[in-house]
Amino acid sequence: MQATAAPTTTHNASATERYAKTIEVSKRIRWDIDRDVIRGREFDIGQTFLPEGLSLANELPFLSAAQRRFFSQVQGRTYANMFALVERYIGAKMLEVSRDHWLGDQTALEAIVRFTDEELKHQALFRRIEQLAAARMPPGYRFDIDANQVASFVLGKSTWAVLALTCHIELFSQAHYRASIEPAADLSPLFKDVFLFHWKEESQHAIIDELEWAREDNKLASDSERDAGVADLIALVGGIDGILQAQAQADAAYFLHVGDIDPTGAQGEAVRSTFLKAYRWQYIVSGALEPRFQQMLASLVSDAQLQRIQAALGPLAYAVPMPRQA
Repeated sequence: MQATAAPTTTHNASATERYAKTIEVSKRIRWDIDRDVIRGREFDIGQTFLPEGLSLANELPFLSAAQRRFFSQVQGRTYANMFALVERYIGAKMLEVSRDHWLGDQTALEAIVRFTDEELKHQALFRRIEQLAAARMPPGYRFDIDANQVASFVLGKSTWAVLALTCHIELFSQAHYRASIEPAADLSPLFKDVFLFHWKEESQHAIIDELEWAREDNKLASDSERDAGVADLIALVGGIDGILQAQAQADAAYFLHVGDIDPTGAQGEAVRSTFLKAYRWQYIVSGALEPRFQQMLASLVSDAQLQRIQAALGPLAYAVPMPRQA
């Protein structure tokens, strides 16, 4: 793949129009945490949080209905906490890349400033959701991942790789809502609303991700720099998988204890492996399989670079939902 010349800080009319559209939509859909999302509600532990298309609870046929529901609640709580975790680095990175627009395209600058403001709001929303979940669920749940440490690790990688990861995350968040959360009729109304309003703003963020990732790619002076970006992206995915392995172990231990399932038996092992499979599906594999992400990635890397990424993801390829029985 031939590297292109580094661009100026200005954008063509088409890019500016896309930034402008995200501003228009951001203004139109603007929402408030208390007024629009929570509305004085609390969680009902008699309701499902995360649907089976994401939690994979249906892959554990020995669970009772109550245990399947609790399985979904543990994962739903972690789902909210994981978004709060990654949005810490995303907001910081978008502030950083906005610098390129300070004395350039002011439409792009406004779009990115709005993006960052919304990411800060999302972090506040998910902190509230953790408090509401903690008030209703049994004690013992742990989410000990330090958001600042994770952000420091991610932000230490190349901008190309960080923007690739960000695009991946914000595209899978949309796919999860459209394919699994929105059509599920039996979910907690509060949980469903959280991700409805989150999805509305993430839809605009993904457009900015694509624009900024492509702009960063155009700044690379050689294909060796893109090779380094690919290596960094692979390292970031490996770092995420390490986080998922640790949280899957913590969540499985909590679930087994509360659910009174023998952690040393076959059922205990099945629970642990399903938590990890579900988390790899949710946070890595579903995004890698998202057609919009695949198309964007393929447009920026060479065939050889794409094969490196696919090879790195190979050990995780098993983490897709099993076909449902008719």
